[in-house]
Amino acid sequence: MKLYYSPGACSLSPHIALLEAGLPYDLVKVDLRAKKLENGDDYLKINPKGQVPALALDSGEIVTEGPVIVQMIADKVGKGLAPARDSAERYKLLEWLNFITTELHKNFGPMFSTVLADDAKAFFKDRVMGKFKYLETALAGHDYIMGKQFTVADAYLFTMLAWADRLKFDLSGMPNLMAYKARVGARPKVQEALVKEGLMKAA
Repeated sequence: MKLYYSPGACSLSPHIALLEAGLPYDLVKVDLRAKKLENGDDYLKINPKGQVPALALDSGEIVTEGPVIVQMIADKVGKGLAPARDSAERYKLLEWLNFITTELHKNFGPMFSTVLADDAKAFFKDRVMGKFKYLETALAGHDYIMGKQFTVADAYLFTMLAWADRLKFDLSGMPNLMAYKARVGARPKVQEALVKEGLMKAA
């Protein structure tokens, strides 16, 4: 398999999932502005959406959209990275993945814009902070989003919290969320992903 990624982008989520799953893969870096690979190839020929992540399967099929990719990874190994298909817990995981992708991910996007006015960015920041407040309550008494078990949803939420760091969000008043971020960030495979993407120096 090949994971097409950009350092620190939402492709960090399936990168963590691949490492947690113990699946073999190759990393292919994408210049998202130029839509080019490091060797100069046109990324749009691989993924016409022009976004990361994209996962190239050994069959040659290309799978896009992070929440779909991470479930595919989890289902390949059955290591508890996602609850069993058709179970009530699986639908709860789907609920969390949908929440992260629509309520966090899509509201973060405008804040990275180089042309959007500061007051518009402030509007989106307030929206994201409201979602983080909800998560602060939801994480009370939980090690991970689904309870005691780390799942692919945690890889995604951790990526969003890394974005919050980059944008200098003050989450110090949310102890559950801060403890959660530290807990996920301390996982060896999470740290390995960060090192491989050049986001953290190797210990």
